[in-house]
Amino acid sequence: MAQEAHGEGSALVFHPLDQFIVKPLFGDGPVMWYTPTNVTLWMAIAVLGIVALFVYGTRGRAIIPTRAQSVAEVFYGFVYKMIEDVTGHDGVKYFPYIMTLFLFILFSNYFGLLPMAFTPTSHIAVTAILGFGVFIAVTLLGFVKNGPAFLGLFWMQDAPAVLRPVIAIIEVISYFVRPVSHSIRLAGNIMAGHAVIKVFAGFAAIAAIAPVSIAAIVAIYGLEVLVAFIQAYVFTILTCVYLKDALHPHH
Repeated sequence: MAQEAHGEGSALVFHPLDQFIVKPLFGDGPVMWYTPTNVTLWMAIAVLGIVALFVYGTRGRAIIPTRAQSVAEVFYGFVYKMIEDVTGHDGVKYFPYIMTLFLFILFSNYFGLLPMAFTPTSHIAVTAILGFGVFIAVTLLGFVKNGPAFLGLFWMQDAPAVLRPVIAIIEVISYFVRPVSHSIRLAGNIMAGHAVIKVFAGFAAIAAIAPVSIAAIVAIYGLEVLVAFIQAYVFTILTCVYLKDALHPHH
């Protein structure tokens, strides 16, 4: 939050990025690849939340759905329609993978808005795994489904012949940039919102501007509730676009 520094002139010292520090759950030792951390904990909580909604909440499968079943059905229909609209009917078979991505990001984003929580999707290490996972999966799928014809994705048949090699180079570069932009976009937007909230929370310690600071926190928090969904949606729909390219490289 903010600390008052004593000495020559008092000042507020902010540490808005401290909330993103990865800490071990047990002890104060170094964080190794096998160390349970706050990131591990909140990713597990996100998974448990998904299981609670889709397994426990829909176990009855009533004709007149409960609230939990209604929410689960809305998510199911929303993602299913997104996949079908973007990739066509051929992409529906990959619904479980895309649905899992959407729900994990969505639940991680929203749980991260809880007081004292940690947001796994604010870390590039987490979003990079998701982004590069999508990149590798759709690239392998493209070659499995189309063979060498998948390379037609980079060759613009409608462009003038003299420009095709230049466009192909640009297309290849943009293709390999996809996982980087895919992961940085999610982590950057989530981290920025949380950092801004922390800064305004620090200003709330100053009585003269506390009302303005609190009002700003409420407004930004409301925006972050919207951003949490939008970022999950953007990540998912981009995944669908990349999947469409893998299934139909000549379209």
